[in-house]
Amino acid sequence: MTTHTVRPVPAPVLKELLTADDAGRPAVPVTDEEGGAPLRCCLRRSEPGERIALVCYAPLRRWAAETGADPGAYDEQGPVFVHAEECAGPDGAGPDGAGPDGAGLPFSNAHRVLRRYSADGRILGGRLVGAPEDFRPAVAEAFADPEVALVHVRAVEYGCFLYEIRRG
Repeated sequence: MTTHTVRPVPAPVLKELLTADDAGRPAVPVTDEEGGAPLRCCLRRSEPGERIALVCYAPLRRWAAETGADPGAYDEQGPVFVHAEECAGPDGAGPDGAGPDGAGLPFSNAHRVLRRYSADGRILGGRLVGAPEDFRPAVAEAFADPEVALVHVRAVEYGCFLYEIRRG
């Protein structure tokens, strides 16, 4: 059985992004009056009145810096919502498919794209997941390929990065 780890934007990276994001811009905090923004730091939706920021994030670039991979042209950056202050990370009991056991798959209740990457940072393929009940089997299918080192979960509507799933 293949194990994998769901990874939000880590707290040290969040701190960096709030100072200068991956495009070099400072964060502009706002009060989220309506709520519902998918927060990548704690993998839940924002609550009305929370302070959030939309920042530019380059997840594959940051992973490559940790592992020594070279994603080449696959390196990209895009917008993500995060808390505008320190965040404790996921509590393991959030909505959208996250479970209290910590093994949940957040934001899995809508159409998603799963992009597979090799250990050297190259795209190995992708899959559109249309039904929530197909999400977990699609993740298992991705990691059944021994070449897959990580999977990026992305929103279909905007193509935004939601979170990363790593092997192990």
